[in-house]
Amino acid sequence: MTSPDRRAWQALSLAFCLLVAMASACSRPVPDAGEERTAATRAPSAAPEVRSKVVVLGDSLTAGLGLVPTESFPAVLQRRIDEDKLAFEVVNAGVSGDTSAGGLRRLDWSLQDGARVLVLALGANDGLRGLPVRDMKQNLATIIERAQAKGLVVILAGMEAPPNYGREYATAFRQAYRDLAAKYKVRLVPFLLDRVAGQPGLNQADGIHPNVRGAQIVADTVWAVLKPELERLPAS
Repeated sequence: MTSPDRRAWQALSLAFCLLVAMASACSRPVPDAGEERTAATRAPSAAPEVRSKVVVLGDSLTAGLGLVPTESFPAVLQRRIDEDKLAFEVVNAGVSGDTSAGGLRRLDWSLQDGARVLVLALGANDGLRGLPVRDMKQNLATIIERAQAKGLVVILAGMEAPPNYGREYATAFRQAYRDLAAKYKVRLVPFLLDRVAGQPGLNQADGIHPNVRGAQIVADTVWAVLKPELERLPAS
């Protein structure tokens, strides 16, 4: 191919490429102005809701021994919270067999990030074992102090000692919770098992742990004190 012919072929090729490019550009749909504005103003996907936590620190009564997890009283509390559209998540930090000393040892682990409220429901196993009231009282005091130092609202759930250790022990045991509530200015649930303890129809076969209906009553007892505190707390 001679030079003039080559130059002519290159010119034709260039012209053809330009025509293809122009046709391609013309065939693309031109976005509507409204669509452009919508795309520009479309909000990003909402981030998952982060809810403040209500930690229930307790023993088998809290863990829901003998019940499925959704039947434990902390799980019932969560349903009460959701029904009232309060932005809180209940954390069941119940460990079967735990005493006040055991609860103290795992306190820092139990108070997860975002914890705003601590429901302290320990002491039943101290009473069942006849452990010294002064030791239980000191353990509970330390838990309250550490929780308050972190800025948590504390609700103390009281317990009764079994009668086989005598009236003096039972009286001192009950008074320990009242003393702690007064000293640290925390809300008190006088007796966690109020209206449930000693009621065969509300307890499992062991006569100690609430059944499904009993756990609902325990939740109602705690909710009566917990709800006003949650309503007073500012949103996280």
